[in-house]
Amino acid sequence: MSDLDKISSVFNAKIDTVKTKEELQNIKTEFFGKNGQVTLQFKNLGSLDQDKRKEFASSLNKIKDYLSDQLEQKNLEIETNEINEKLKNEKVDVTLPIRPYRDGKIHPVSQVIDEISSIFSEIGFSVAEGPDVENEYNNFTALNTAEDHPARDMHDTFYLDKNKKLLLRTHTSPVQIRTMLNSKPPFKIIAPGRTYRCDSDQTHAPMFHQLEGLHIDKNINMGHLKGCLDYFIKEFFEVTSVKMRFRPSHFPFTEPSAEVDIGYKIENGKIVIGEGDKWLEILGCGMVHPNVLKNVKIDPKKFQGFAFGIGIDRLAMLKYGINDLRSFFETDYRWLNHFGFDPLDVPTNYRGLSK
Repeated sequence: MSDLDKISSVFNAKIDTVKTKEELQNIKTEFFGKNGQVTLQFKNLGSLDQDKRKEFASSLNKIKDYLSDQLEQKNLEIETNEINEKLKNEKVDVTLPIRPYRDGKIHPVSQVIDEISSIFSEIGFSVAEGPDVENEYNNFTALNTAEDHPARDMHDTFYLDKNKKLLLRTHTSPVQIRTMLNSKPPFKIIAPGRTYRCDSDQTHAPMFHQLEGLHIDKNINMGHLKGCLDYFIKEFFEVTSVKMRFRPSHFPFTEPSAEVDIGYKIENGKIVIGEGDKWLEILGCGMVHPNVLKNVKIDPKKFQGFAFGIGIDRLAMLKYGINDLRSFFETDYRWLNHFGFDPLDVPTNYRGLSK
């Protein structure tokens, strides 16, 4: 038996046992690699006599073509077997019933942010945003907060460095500062977003949502503030009238300052907003302090304005009867399915906010 016949015989014996592509690649390397059996035969052609070389080269090329064809056929056979095995294992029974489909729900906090934004957009307010990580100047100093104010203490504020220069914002008022520093009056913005304070119980959380409003222009007074809030409260709670009172208060960034209460009554075990002999605090507000305007290089003799701050989570609890603030953050699908909203039902003043 010649060398070429031996190569062919050995090849046939080995390829019959191949089951995987890895094994097939090993055979290909053995016969056609750099030091493969067929490759070495081609290298030895130069050592043959000229008469024998032509005949041997012809036979060698036939063997090469034969082995290559066998390798290609075997590769096709392996691929076919792999596909058939995959189809067998992944077979789908089309007679099975479909899996239950669950619609996603909009979280009440997201819904309330959309509702508030929709209301204020109707009277010319635009939405402004800012970073959750703030510097001390924008969060406190620019807002006329004294150095010894309790809000600056570590038990109330999350500081991110030892020098107390970086912190997680305690309100969204820094967005107002950034807006006033980066543009010129008049301003008419609302700033919704996450805020952070060291507090946690049934009605407080270390991370909560707040919305602050700002209107700066010439000849702005408390009457404009009262009219704005009266419109907002009636639209948000979807009532035609509401009892509202302003109680004198103190905030470093407004003067005069007030807390706003609205009337309510208990009817059939539920809170009814608008009328009644009981009062419920819902927000803080006031006229922007002249020092705040000076800190952002606005002349308080030419421009005045009002600001207000609203707890978004608190409003959501009041409007939709949610008793525990902590449930907002527990990611319980059953709770969200009960209190959530249709993602396609975008709140507008024309169709109703909480349809």
